[in-house]
Amino acid sequence: MTFLAKPLSVLAALSTSLLLGQVAFADVDEAVAKQIKAKLTAGNPQATFGDVRESPVPGLYEVDVNGGNVLFVSKDGGHFIAGDMFEVGPQQVVNLSEQRRGLHRAEVMGQQDTKDMIVFSPKGKAKAHIYVFTDVDCGYCRKLHEDVPELNRRGIEVRYLAFPRAGINSVGYRKLATAWCADDPNKTLTDLKNRKNVSLEVCKNNPVAAQYKMGNEVIDVRGTPTIVMEDGTVVPGYIPPATLAKALGI
Repeated sequence: MTFLAKPLSVLAALSTSLLLGQVAFADVDEAVAKQIKAKLTAGNPQATFGDVRESPVPGLYEVDVNGGNVLFVSKDGGHFIAGDMFEVGPQQVVNLSEQRRGLHRAEVMGQQDTKDMIVFSPKGKAKAHIYVFTDVDCGYCRKLHEDVPELNRRGIEVRYLAFPRAGINSVGYRKLATAWCADDPNKTLTDLKNRKNVSLEVCKNNPVAAQYKMGNEVIDVRGTPTIVMEDGTVVPGYIPPATLAKALGI
């Protein structure tokens, strides 16, 4: 039995309000939670199972698996559904599973130290911030970087994390590590994105490999740039400043 991570859903209109609602459910009986986790663990000892919660559907329980993914499990733990749960409202359909993934991503990103990022901050107090998993050799990463001054002008702080698309044994990794290791990371990253000749110097204990791993395993980055909003919404690809500002509510 294999538990596979679901691909991230992309919000077509960048509606960040979709991800903020939470529904409170009663605590699950300890014996029921123990039975469910025991059954699932027996079926797949390699998986990591977390909290057990009541789901919006009577008779089904939500169980965290492998950090951030959710299974919907019967009370005896003998059956489960791997997939997204949707709520049909009067005027829209809401992806409840994506809500929870978004909340998990927001929590994870909020735990990261900005000292390990390359941050471009606006003058004065920031109105909002975004996290961007970036490479230096992708065209749309360069295009987004050209927009950083405009994003800063609009009060948006850009927090870069490294994501070498070709992996940690690639030249792309060495380029990103060079930026993170530089005395002036902001200038070096900009020079690399502008295809300037920069001597590659990789220091020890740089955060590039760790950020690449987090992008793969937690955020489910599929390409660069990948933007993570404050509420955990993932936006793959390039977004114009005006659209991004509107999605952030500024």
